[in-house]
Amino acid sequence: MNRLIIIGGSDAGISAALRAREIDPSVEPTIVMADRYPNYSICGLPFYLSGEISEWRSLAHRTKEEIGQAGIRLLMGRHAKAIDAEKKRVLVVDEEGRAGELQYDRLIIATGAESIKPGIRGMDLPGVFLLRWMDDCFAVHQWLTEHKPRSALIVGGGYIGMEMADALSFRGLSVTVVEFAETMLTTVDKPLGEEIAAELERRGVSVAIGVGIESIERDGNGLTVKGSNGFNARADLALVAVGCRPSAQLATGAGIKTGIKGAIKVNQRMETSAADVYAAGDCAETWHHLLKNYTYLPLGTTAHKQGRIAGENAAGGNREFAGSLGTQAVKIFDLVAARTGLRDSEAQEAGFDPLTNQFETWDHKAYYPGAEKMIIRITGDLATRRLLGAQILGHYKSEVSKRIDIFAASLFNDMTVEQLSDLDLSYTPPLSSPWDPVQMAAQDWVRNLK
Repeated sequence: MNRLIIIGGSDAGISAALRAREIDPSVEPTIVMADRYPNYSICGLPFYLSGEISEWRSLAHRTKEEIGQAGIRLLMGRHAKAIDAEKKRVLVVDEEGRAGELQYDRLIIATGAESIKPGIRGMDLPGVFLLRWMDDCFAVHQWLTEHKPRSALIVGGGYIGMEMADALSFRGLSVTVVEFAETMLTTVDKPLGEEIAAELERRGVSVAIGVGIESIERDGNGLTVKGSNGFNARADLALVAVGCRPSAQLATGAGIKTGIKGAIKVNQRMETSAADVYAAGDCAETWHHLLKNYTYLPLGTTAHKQGRIAGENAAGGNREFAGSLGTQAVKIFDLVAARTGLRDSEAQEAGFDPLTNQFETWDHKAYYPGAEKMIIRITGDLATRRLLGAQILGHYKSEVSKRIDIFAASLFNDMTVEQLSDLDLSYTPPLSSPWDPVQMAAQDWVRNLK
């Protein structure tokens, strides 16, 4: 039982292979991947396109040689076309169209997700791009290099949209961001989304909210983008970033069950409905640690963890995925927005009786130079005073992501909001206060109880 086939060479697939080798060195992982970029940081693409990272190869977590030295076989440029779960084999086709079969004892599906391609007229025009994989990145980079656009329009105000607004502005382009919802970055509450929109505008980015894009047309050397409410704008480049969906076609073709948003159904051992077949990463459902049920949360951190669990169990281990809280952060110019757990609306939907309180304070003692304001929103349950979630918006030097991690760790340990004040957190005037902003926000939540 040592033939382990993994389909997909990104976060989940590589993590699975490495962990399987740690658990049982006799396991021989073979990774089948359609492209030639194993273990690359897809999250780093905006920073390469901005020019802040000059060498795209530096985005690799590990080189091909390092992966090989770890005892992992890479089959690059190979498309997995079908899975026969009964006969335990995978049909693979190479770049020349030659087909072959790979036998497995255990199989891990880590095919990730794909960008949603909305039904906008003109999506296939030159100068219109999606952004998820390395080849997408190279296409955008080539357009930037060869055509030297002066303006860009981004459809979608989510994480990729925000990072690319920053990235393209950094390159000197005039940027417009169009969002269908009534605020930017809908993964955080509207008051924070409004602050983010204001930051974009301060940085020269045009913001259009409540607009659905309907068509993109060629207009000489550029593009004309039209949408609802009379929206009409011209740009030299258009990037469409409206979310992603799980790449689960291989699984469904093999009769493997899928669930939420078409993601592969798994248990906490990352096992699918087919014997000896596991799934991990953006193609699979996610166990939510707080809600104690399954959802779909495609995040790089989650993919690494799920892949590690799948690899361990495929190699004979017995470990369960502890779950995700949706903890995430994004840098938008000088701001960082972060969240973990449930927002007020999500908590209500889950059956809690939530109170969400917003608190503003300095990131460290105001008398020490460089103090910046932070906005912290805490959601807790009124009946039990249990912490349910938190959101933070602050300067990127204010340790926003590490402070959201305090909330995440507290959520994992089922703490009440009041218990945050008991934590022994570090203090020095250039970095914090005797009561950390996390604790000051918690105390303000308690003061505002009904």
